[in-house]
Amino acid sequence: MKNKASADWGDYLKVFACTAVMLQPILNLVITNQPTGVQFNFGMLYDLVKYTAPAFIWGILYTTMRKHDQSWQAWPYYRQQWHQLGVPTIWWTLIYLLIMPKLQQHEHYHSVKSFLWQAINGNAAPHLWYNTMMLQFIILMPLFWWLHYWLQAHKQRGWIIAIITAIIYGAWIYFYDINVLNGPHQQSWYLLDRIFISFIIYGIGGILAWNFFDKVLPWLQQFWLLMVFAWLITWLWTNQQLFARGFPVNLSRAAYYQPSMTFYSLIVIILVGIIWQSQRSWQIWSSIMHWLANYAYRAYLANVFWQQLLWRYSGIASFRYSHPYITMTALWIGTWLLAFGTAALLHTSWSWTKEKLRRT
Repeated sequence: MKNKASADWGDYLKVFACTAVMLQPILNLVITNQPTGVQFNFGMLYDLVKYTAPAFIWGILYTTMRKHDQSWQAWPYYRQQWHQLGVPTIWWTLIYLLIMPKLQQHEHYHSVKSFLWQAINGNAAPHLWYNTMMLQFIILMPLFWWLHYWLQAHKQRGWIIAIITAIIYGAWIYFYDINVLNGPHQQSWYLLDRIFISFIIYGIGGILAWNFFDKVLPWLQQFWLLMVFAWLITWLWTNQQLFARGFPVNLSRAAYYQPSMTFYSLIVIILVGIIWQSQRSWQIWSSIMHWLANYAYRAYLANVFWQQLLWRYSGIASFRYSHPYITMTALWIGTWLLAFGTAALLHTSWSWTKEKLRRT
């Protein structure tokens, strides 16, 4: 893919994931005290968009390996990640902790030490746990690149890594299920959900996808209808597991770390790849997706901030019981526009400021 303005599979995954993840906290807001039928529908919607973190990880590893296919330079990579991810993460974490401290998860800070701990462990806001997990992938990126370089296009090595990863991840899910998800350590071991091993299958998947996509993705594309059917079945499977836990629906029980959600996420990722493959020649659309992907992570950081402001001050919350679906949709669209708009505006303004300072 020589055109730098063209979107790759990873770009599509980032945009799809960022758009979908913005709906999750909105559903958590609107579902409270709703009738059983509304809870049921919102639960199904929540499962529908519960592929986001895996898609982000897969997309980031895929795009990174594509950009650094033959060579790796750690310093330029880390410098770029610091500016694109590190600085926005620090600013938004401070905004949530100082301006919206009630959004903190599990506990609240009461000293400098606990303030720093809340910032580092991802508890500053409901969605910032992802930063703690993603940072580990960024730090370990040289190791992932070495794996990519070792694999090259050797199909046998690819199978070995895929099988080993599946075994390790299967053992991890089993361990998590009996000890945390349905075990005695739901509260005390909650930090396990942000250890990189919890998403290793998607990171390795992104590497394998780049190394072998020219063989695997076109082959999978032939069975797109079967993939859609598998997507439907696994989605219904996740629904059954969520509702089996009873009402009122607790969306936090729709965990990533269970076989149903793992298969569902992998199938969604493949379907997004098939969509990308079928639209690669649509240059205008591809450029738009590439542009959006550049701001996806920063929009993700901002989304809960704007969602909270809209919920508290726009008056939309007053319609949550009379028009729950309209409330949800309006809040989702408003959050998306403000989050991406903020990300683009801040980036453009900072770039313009740096350029002016450089010329003076």
